[in-house]
Order: sequence, then structure tokens, then C-alpha cells
Amino acid sequence: MRPFRYARATDPGAAATLVAGVPDAVYLGGGTNLVDLMKLGVLRPGLVVDVSGLPYDVVEHDPDGGALIGGAVRNHRLARDEGVGRRFPALTEAVLAGASGQIRTQATVAGNLLQRTRCPYFQNTSTACNKRAPGSGCSAIPGVHRDLAVLGTSDACVASHPSDLAVALAAYDAVVEVRRPDGVQRLVPIHELHRLPGATPWIETVLEPGDLITGVRLPPPPAGALATYRKVRDRWAYAFAVVSVAAVLRIEAGRIAQARVALGGVAPRPWRLWPTERALVGTDPTDDEVRAATRLAFADARPLPGNAFKLDLAADLVAAVLRDLRAAA
Repeated sequence: MRPFRYARATDPGAAATLVAGVPDAVYLGGGTNLVDLMKLGVLRPGLVVDVSGLPYDVVEHDPDGGALIGGAVRNHRLARDEGVGRRFPALTEAVLAGASGQIRTQATVAGNLLQRTRCPYFQNTSTACNKRAPGSGCSAIPGVHRDLAVLGTSDACVASHPSDLAVALAAYDAVVEVRRPDGVQRLVPIHELHRLPGATPWIETVLEPGDLITGVRLPPPPAGALATYRKVRDRWAYAFAVVSVAAVLRIEAGRIAQARVALGGVAPRPWRLWPTERALVGTDPTDDEVRAATRLAFADARPLPGNAFKLDLAADLVAAVLRDLRAAA
């Protein structure tokens, strides 16, 4: 392993200033992704700044039903929070589906949002990867791409984002709270946090050097809405999503009054199905109508031969999830 310096932050401002001032510095939360990538040689930071001890490890519930989840909150604590489970059940389900119990005890909320793709070519330093080595090419496009993205991709990158938590947060319209090095707070809607690859896939988020995620703000869920998270994966335990769905649904007089639907496993970021949501409002749809509405969001899809099946799988999964939520309502 390449030698690196380690600093344990005791002050948010000092931590942000330190990371902003050192080009190859990184933040360390739980380290469940960072340490693996350092061992593989994918990441070689010269300075690691441990922010796990900063005062962002709280879950606060607002009287209006909203919540603030600190960036340093461990995933196992988030999954066991009764208020979150009662008001934001899809969030709890997503966290529990996301990893083994051992990893949940270490992984943090901020780290979960910023984890890197599990594309095998990104993780293998002997292959070409524009995300890891800008300008080297993308081995995944002509290679094995079954588990990679079909939406939001480019000729430079087809990697998918691995987070389950981010998908659920997208369905709840979460806002990420970011502390800049100058101390100013920046609010970033979750669906704007991750950048699409375009011609610069190595730039993965809108965060600037030294920006620190301090928390995630959840607005009150719609009154009377039901929500769930469902994940299709190759094995039951500790596997990333082939396709996942987070849905928040409000029914009035037998018809869909409000729908929020987000997909995971299909794009470089959690993918909100805005056209689908608009098409479903005011309807009492059949499964086929839900599938048709879901495909409206796939107009710009760029599937490859090995992962084109994800489009039909996603449409089927959305239909099944919405059917179950409507039945429960």
C-alpha cells in the first residue's frame, strides 16, 4: 500500500480547509468503500482526514414530520431508528437491503451517498477506465456490462451508482446539506448531487474540493402516503441491485393522487421517473398501464446487449411495487 498521512478531524472548518488545500486529500467516514479501493490501488490519497468524530452523528425528528439525518450517522443506527421506520419506511428497507450487518455498523450516511461504482473495470487497474484514468477508454462497453447502467450513460462511461440509500432518499425528495470550506452551508437536492458522466466521468458529483456532507434533510412525507423499497439482486445477502425501486404513493378515492418513483442499479445516480409520475397522477392504472408509463422515462435509454433486459425488468418491478402499495392503501 502506498504510504499516506492520516489526520483525525476535531473541527469541521479545519477539516474542510485541510482537504481543500491538498489535491490528493480525501475524507474518511466509515471507510467501507475507501479502504477497499486503496487496497486495490484504485485510489491513492496522500492525506486521509477522518471526519467520523465530528458532531454529525445525530438523527433529529421535526414536529412537522420531517427529519435531519447527520452525515456521520452509521447505517445500522439509521436502520434501527423508530421515527425513521415509522415515517420513512422505504429508507429503512433500503438500508437493510444495502449491505451485511457488519458493514452497516461501520458505514456512514455521507459515505453511502459518495461510494464509488462497483463496475469491475473501475476496480481493476489493469483495464481501461475513463472514471479511474481519464482518457484511457471504457472497457465495460465492449466487455461485461450486465450489471451496469442503461440510463444517463455516455460513450465514455456506462458505470452505475451502487447506493440503495440514495434511491430511497430520491423518492423522499431529500436535500443534502453540504458545508463548504468557507463555512457557508450549501443545499443540494439529492437528484442533483451526482453528475452524469458525459465526457468527464471522473467528475462524479457537484461537490467542490473540501465540501463536506454534514447531513440529509428529509421533508415531511405526504399525508397518508405509503412507501416501500424493493430490490432485485442475484443473491439474497449482500449483493448490489440489478434493478431497485423506491416508491412513495398517495391514493385518494381509488386513484393515484401523488407518486414518487426512483430506480437504482440502472444509472450513474438514483433515477427519478418524472415522466412516469406525471402520467400516473389521477389514474387507477392496470399493471400494463404502469409499465407503459414507466417506459416513458426510458426514451433516452442507451442499453447495451448485455443489460437491455433491465428496461423490461424495471417496468415489471415498478408495476409490482405500485400494485402492492395500492392494495395496501
